[in-house]
Amino acid sequence: MTRVGFVGLGVMGYPMAGHLVKADHDVSVFNRSAHKAAKWATQHGGRALPTPREVAAASDVVMVCVGNDDDVRSVVNGRDGVLAGLTKGGILVDHTTTSATLARDLAVAAAEVGVGFVDAPVSGGQAGAENGMLTVMCGADDEAVYGHAREVIMSYARACERLGGAGSGQLAKMVNQICIAGIVQGLSEGVNFAQRAGLDVEQLIGVISQGAAGSWQMVNRSSTMARNEFDFTIKDVADGVAWSDIKGLSYRNSQGVIVHNEDRAVMHDMDTLPFVTPVYKRDLVMENYFIGYLKHPYISFYTGRGCKSRCTFCLWPQTV
Repeated sequence: MTRVGFVGLGVMGYPMAGHLVKADHDVSVFNRSAHKAAKWATQHGGRALPTPREVAAASDVVMVCVGNDDDVRSVVNGRDGVLAGLTKGGILVDHTTTSATLARDLAVAAAEVGVGFVDAPVSGGQAGAENGMLTVMCGADDEAVYGHAREVIMSYARACERLGGAGSGQLAKMVNQICIAGIVQGLSEGVNFAQRAGLDVEQLIGVISQGAAGSWQMVNRSSTMARNEFDFTIKDVADGVAWSDIKGLSYRNSQGVIVHNEDRAVMHDMDTLPFVTPVYKRDLVMENYFIGYLKHPYISFYTGRGCKSRCTFCLWPQTV
């Protein structure tokens, strides 16, 4: 039995923490909405504590699973953060999908107080979390730290692998998201074609999902696409990786000026992407999100209509 803390009880964290209890770990939790932590404790029998620091003080290993880089900083750093509570020899595991830069910074901050660190973003979605079947991509500077963390992570994972030093897990997650982006784009085009051709999408998917076209995305996303429900994005493919995590990367913007990643410039002049809705333009600029597929019928995000940028890292082919 390991004393494990879990910070962040969202759609992923809530069931993940529950699996830790089922694996006979001694579990303490924190959530910014205290009533949710209390509900979890009632349901699973663990302890809900008022701050991340108190969770860490009661734990040998602390898992964090929150929204983005800033959310991670808010629960890890500061007087009431995880690093203020973990004792020397403890381990911090971050399951949040963040930038590799943050992961490396956290590894340094953790080492300064004698704490091990593993960046461990997950893949498998809510269903994977609920069924304890997540895939976990890890980065850790210390293989022994990773080994100890892995024993805990396997409570809710079917696969867990260390891919290199700190930040490697986050870079691996970016590869995962890039691969998914292409699949989702093709699927959305196919669903749209089927509807325009008068085919029954549900019946069609039932057939082709059993063949070479089948994928997790087809099984889990095709029905929402057919209902015109486009309420999720593929996170962090663009700015989070392209401009901060790949050293030395540069690109030529729409004015022909070469921009280096240190400048933290936006990937595109957003006015050159007229087919993206304003809300997604905002997300691309402010939240560093890359849209998984577009709501506009039969316009692929690979089309790049009107885009005359010359980016060296871009999923949108440029026009001449």
